[in-house]
Amino acid sequence: MTRTFDEETRARLEVDAKEIIARYPKARSALLPLLHLVQAEEGHVSTAGIGFCADQLGLTAAEVTAVATFYTMYKRRPVGDYHVGVCTNTLCAVMGGDEIFSALKEHLGVGNDETTEDGKVTLEHVECNAACDFAPVVMVNWEFFDNQTPDSAKELVDGLRLGRDVRPTRGPGSVCTWKEASRVLAGFSDGRADEGPQAAGPSLEGLRLARERGWTAPAPGDAGAGEEAGQ
Repeated sequence: MTRTFDEETRARLEVDAKEIIARYPKARSALLPLLHLVQAEEGHVSTAGIGFCADQLGLTAAEVTAVATFYTMYKRRPVGDYHVGVCTNTLCAVMGGDEIFSALKEHLGVGNDETTEDGKVTLEHVECNAACDFAPVVMVNWEFFDNQTPDSAKELVDGLRLGRDVRPTRGPGSVCTWKEASRVLAGFSDGRADEGPQAAGPSLEGLRLARERGWTAPAPGDAGAGEEAGQ
């Protein structure tokens, strides 16, 4: 296992690391985006990546490892080009998430947190992604694919493996790679933040009803306003 980056890679990463660290009043606060930065380089947080973060921030490798192993978005093993996360928390599970996850395991021939032989797809069951109104939800490199079924999920992963133009339900018009997504999470814009709808359908239903019925938020201290709005 590589324990350090080569000189060229390290010099390039140091430029980005300085930019990241400069955003914070204390250098240690930059650890999370720095971990995303090294993950963008190799597709996971390697021993070399941990050493790099430690050197940049004046931390020990143990301190960096403790953080990298605590948060599930940091992977200690290589991830495929597309990380496919199936929400199996309560609502998504009830609405079919467990069935989707089982179908994908069989279809791809992998288990949880495993990668297909072609290196294209890593499958994982994930925690709630705050999209319960679109359950069951599948995410590809953290982009939303709403209201999925076992058949649509299998079609989705087949498209990813074949290099087809796969479009999320919301957000940008296409899915980036895992490494590209990690670089965005490190704080480097890909210029696509404003692409596509960010909220739609059920998420906006309450707003639509409020406007249609003339509801407004109660004024501070107005105990009766909430009751009127609910009538």
